[in-house]
Amino acid sequence: MEMFSQFINGTGFVSLSWGNLIMLIIGIIFITLAIIKDYEPLLLVPIGFGVLVGNIPPVAGMALSVYDDGSVLRYIYYGVSEGIYPPLIFLGIGAMTDFSAMLSNPKLVLLGAAAQVGIFLTLIGALALGFTPQEAGAIGIIGGADGPTAIFLSSKLAPHLLGSIAIAAYSYMALVPVIQPPIMKLLTTREERLIRMAAPRSVSKRERVIFPVGAFLICAMIAPGSMVLIGMLFFGNLLKESLVTDRLANTARNAMIDIVTILLGFSVGASTSADHFLTPQSILIFALGALSFCIATAGGILFAKFMNLFLKDKINPLVGAAGVSAVPDSARVVHNVGQKEDPGNFLLMHAMAPNVSGVIGSAIGAGVLWTVLVK
Repeated sequence: MEMFSQFINGTGFVSLSWGNLIMLIIGIIFITLAIIKDYEPLLLVPIGFGVLVGNIPPVAGMALSVYDDGSVLRYIYYGVSEGIYPPLIFLGIGAMTDFSAMLSNPKLVLLGAAAQVGIFLTLIGALALGFTPQEAGAIGIIGGADGPTAIFLSSKLAPHLLGSIAIAAYSYMALVPVIQPPIMKLLTTREERLIRMAAPRSVSKRERVIFPVGAFLICAMIAPGSMVLIGMLFFGNLLKESLVTDRLANTARNAMIDIVTILLGFSVGASTSADHFLTPQSILIFALGALSFCIATAGGILFAKFMNLFLKDKINPLVGAAGVSAVPDSARVVHNVGQKEDPGNFLLMHAMAPNVSGVIGSAIGAGVLWTVLVK
């Protein structure tokens, strides 16, 4: 009977808290959105299931969670807490990214830069709410809509907020098709949404090969703190564009990035135990993250409208919304919104220019914040 009583007391049902139950429901919602709505399934399925794993009540004396020394999950989570997984993700992104759209129309790079305004305005807002400068910097990077960058910077500046920031960043990346269209329609007229842009010019192989080398040197010199992320991004792109390292490029953009995405998503989800995650601070982070994402979207659109005041060949302002780094979802949303107004208007390739430049911009922004705010 004593053994039976010990078994009963060791089950999760006995020590399940309301907080655990709420997080279990959230995990199921993530999985449901991924499967039924197709919202970033490659991210939300691992994260959602990780949330379920992370909120099974622990057993005293057993090392099970990401916060217990010696547990298997802690070793997997090490790649998140030490910022190892994000650069590997960037390597894979670089190996699958085509910068031709950006190179063919360089002025669209400014839209990717303009969208980063959300990072710095949110930083100011977080400071006003009482967060430390390091915490505010880590929260602000959510506006870049780049999950790996948010994880990397928060692991350096505010590791105690890592779980909340990672979940917020990936949640808003997954909800791009929900969040962005209302903002895009609110800030543009139908006439602006109907603007057709000239087809991008053809970019030579020489340009595509020189770009990752030259761009890395410039970006790393401007913000040395971005060297790891930017370096892996452009290294992956060089593997792709050189055409002599196809095996390495294929590994980086397929097997490797898939493995790292599984480990990162699952371990981030497993870090969201209720006692660490359901706090007033986490709610503020989610609110500030949403504000940051909306400001970033609006910043890209409004800057495109500003540029049109001086351009003969007008930019469709919808393209500015792709300045956030959610590749390629935000570019796809821009294309879909444009096609609802004019089925013959193809904006995808134009939107990819600020989209990929937004990836670079958010990484540089993270590097600047790390340099300025590091203790």
